[in-house]
Amino acid sequence: MQNTLKTTVRQLSLGALFLLLGTVGAHAQTGDTRAFGMLALNVPSASTYDSLLANYTRQNVVDSYDTFVNEFIDVDLDQVDMSGALPDAVYAERLKMMATEVQLPYNEIVKKYILLYTKKGGVMERVLGLAQYYFPIFEEALYRYKLPMELKMLPVIESALIPRAESHASAVGLWQFMLRTGKYYGLEINSFVDERCDPVKSTEAACKYLKDMYKIYGDWTLVIASYNCGAGNVNKALERYRTSHRGEEAKTYWDIYEYLPRETRGYIPAFIAASYAYTYYKAHNLNPTIPWHPLATDTVHVNRLMHLEQVASTLNIPIEVLRGLNPQYTVDVIPAKTQTYVLTLPQEYTTSYIREQPEIFGKDSLYLAKYLNISNLSQEQLTASSSRNATSSKGTKITYKIKSGDILGRIAARYHVTVKQLMTWNNIKNERALRPGQTLVIYRK
Repeated sequence: MQNTLKTTVRQLSLGALFLLLGTVGAHAQTGDTRAFGMLALNVPSASTYDSLLANYTRQNVVDSYDTFVNEFIDVDLDQVDMSGALPDAVYAERLKMMATEVQLPYNEIVKKYILLYTKKGGVMERVLGLAQYYFPIFEEALYRYKLPMELKMLPVIESALIPRAESHASAVGLWQFMLRTGKYYGLEINSFVDERCDPVKSTEAACKYLKDMYKIYGDWTLVIASYNCGAGNVNKALERYRTSHRGEEAKTYWDIYEYLPRETRGYIPAFIAASYAYTYYKAHNLNPTIPWHPLATDTVHVNRLMHLEQVASTLNIPIEVLRGLNPQYTVDVIPAKTQTYVLTLPQEYTTSYIREQPEIFGKDSLYLAKYLNISNLSQEQLTASSSRNATSSKGTKITYKIKSGDILGRIAARYHVTVKQLMTWNNIKNERALRPGQTLVIYRK
């Protein structure tokens, strides 16, 4: 680290920023591929996706993320199986061959993470497949912001490239933004839209954050550490290092390793290991899994209220494909009343969408009335009817405790109910007035 840390980090002109950015994520390269080739994937035809969707459910998203966290992040390194490890010189030389701006040193900790990332083929192979869709999005933004290309590996260790991943700390999305941090960087988060799940918008916000942090630290390993545990914890670790080393300034993550929170100590090693696995996956016989949604996509602009089912039913696109390509619309509704929103479609359906718009929008009374309780009834009749329905056809009663950052739209989507139902069942007048610790009653059929 340059001497700027002596003053800049302590006398923060971005003090307000640090108060806000306590923690961005929960866990969060290209390299020289001369020996092993670029990531290769056989892209299927559109008809293939029906079979890929057969085993897909929303729960698969949760299970995949939890599996990734358990096997690659929250691990006991003492329990890592070291059998089959290559000689240290091989790992070290391969890392040295990778042309990166971020330092990728080799040590015993990195070795254990490399073994995890190259042996646990199931999840890592799925990540390698999804990289074909998400990495071009990341690379385009990183290039525009003049940031190191290898930072595209951050979402791999943050979310396993699952756009709706949600940590136990309520960080959400590919880049695992907390609610307050996401809003600070301009992301729209409400009952209908959560742009933390939007691959393009969240990547833009992440680039802004990373650029801000580099202005402060001047070292990418410290920036990456701050992405995991927050700038405040990195500053405390820097201060503890300086105190214990008689005023000497720390220069990199490795200098302050022992002073960082436990979970952050494995963060840079995991980043290095993921970068290694992505670059040398062929050498370890990892086979990228075909993603369940199309890789070739296009976008159209929507300027009126629309349910994704209107598009799915008209164009005969599986609704799960639309949800996968548009994860920011948390309850399947595009709330384009006063502004224009983007809808991502499989590329081969773009022309059909433009041609069939009259029929698509003509179905609004069918799908939007069902979701938003829009009908010819008066508002008083509507409220009374909704209330009676909520109490007369209840189903299984469950309870949910509100966590920090929760919004009704995402809770409703998780339990396949509507925001209106949640508000009726729990006598909620203002959907924004949720309190952490508050208990919601939910009826599931």
